[in-house]
Amino acid sequence: MDAEGNAEAQPDPVPGWVRAAAAGDVHAWERLVDRYSDLLWSICRSHRLDRDDAADVVQVTWLATTCRRECQALLRRSRPTVAVPEEAMERLLGSGVPADEPVLTAVQHATLWEAFMRLTEWCQRVLRALIVDPDEGPPSYALVAARLNTSPGSLGPTRARCLSQLRKLLDSDGI
Repeated sequence: MDAEGNAEAQPDPVPGWVRAAAAGDVHAWERLVDRYSDLLWSICRSHRLDRDDAADVVQVTWLATTCRRECQALLRRSRPTVAVPEEAMERLLGSGVPADEPVLTAVQHATLWEAFMRLTEWCQRVLRALIVDPDEGPPSYALVAARLNTSPGSLGPTRARCLSQLRKLLDSDGI
């Protein structure tokens, strides 16, 4: 608790778990699975998969990740260790993307889509037409309005309201 009696924000443990899991920590991997299994299931539900198909997709997702980890661990154990000059490591590590960034980005994208799927169907249709699935170049409000059977003048305010709703959902999810 802080001085005003509010609960202090705890640092996000996920980046540490990802690094530990990448280094072979089974407990860190289990925490990631526990944390994100519900997210995987919700993504499957958002695609309207039945329970059996969703279970297959979730299992394959975790098995593919586990398979990659096991392949990497085997290769680490079977390869001789080669000393890399410190300057080379600094160039490699200093100029590249952190190892956990792709995973964290994927989690953020999945969280965004999960929030998107909680919008009203109308907001989903409008945002898909204007932002997600536009035709070549910027979408034409006249064409989108005709496709959605609404007036072109209503699309801008509707888009703003839908994006505001999406922002509120993401804020409530801590994103």
